[in-house]
Amino acid sequence: MLRLIPDDTKIPFMRWRSVTFTISVCLLVLTVLAWGAMGINYGIDFTGGNLIEVRHKGGPADLSELRKVIGGLELGEAQVQGFGQGDDVMIRLPEQPGGDAAQQVALNKVKDKLGDAYEIRRTEVVGPSVSADLRRDGAIAVVVSLGLVLIYLWFRFEWQFAIGAVLTTAHDIVLTMGVIIIFQLQFDLQSLAAVLTIVGYSLNDTVVVYDRIRESLRKYKKMPLPELIDLSINQTLSRTICTALTTFMAVLALFVFGGEALRGFNFTMLVGILIGTYSSIVVSAPMLIFLKLRTGGSPEGVAKSDAAAAAKARP
Repeated sequence: MLRLIPDDTKIPFMRWRSVTFTISVCLLVLTVLAWGAMGINYGIDFTGGNLIEVRHKGGPADLSELRKVIGGLELGEAQVQGFGQGDDVMIRLPEQPGGDAAQQVALNKVKDKLGDAYEIRRTEVVGPSVSADLRRDGAIAVVVSLGLVLIYLWFRFEWQFAIGAVLTTAHDIVLTMGVIIIFQLQFDLQSLAAVLTIVGYSLNDTVVVYDRIRESLRKYKKMPLPELIDLSINQTLSRTICTALTTFMAVLALFVFGGEALRGFNFTMLVGILIGTYSSIVVSAPMLIFLKLRTGGSPEGVAKSDAAAAAKARP
């Protein structure tokens, strides 16, 4: 049988836990700074406005000319983006002052200006009250999901596992948002759905590793905690990598061939899969050491294991 990871793999992940934690902290700080400096590029789902999907009847659309035409209507900072074979265009208009009536007026102006050269395929109008509710409900959904995870794992495992799983999941959410912010990708309901999906994906990977650690705690009562965690991660490494690869390839196919409508969701999922796989291996399990998980081989075992690892690293 084909095995991506050999059964006797013994990668010393815990030897580098200080490095991986430092990298994660630096990335989290970078995300916070980018959030403060650049802000989130909310889509019309969260800001309100108009979305118009059109198709040019004469072949590929001239996007630069179309931007000039839409810009001449003085409807604010409109976004014009081509997709598909080049004849499909997505036009996003910011929220217009004057309520729902003003949104409809802006929509009609664009339709009239495009004339018969373009086929109107889809229009959406989101009012300011609806967008504010969506933004609030989205934040509540993420917080409640993390809270329920904490409660469940507290009863299912020890409290260190519950805290570690929630912190790891929050780590994945923040870093995924960091990529969206730094590249100024549009954050809409699709992106929010992807973030909630990442919560489940990352949590599943983390719980698999934690469950193996718990089994090892019962089996190797005197083993130092860092060695026990290394053993557990290596035992589940094949499953983690295979799950990540198959999921990544499926989402990548959707990203390439799924069209513009799913592009935001798929890109966020691709980023989340990479971050979730990284965190389940080198963030979630080492966190148990910092949370002082008790074993028969700790706390003295932790110090001895670290000393042994340092000795091996010396030339």
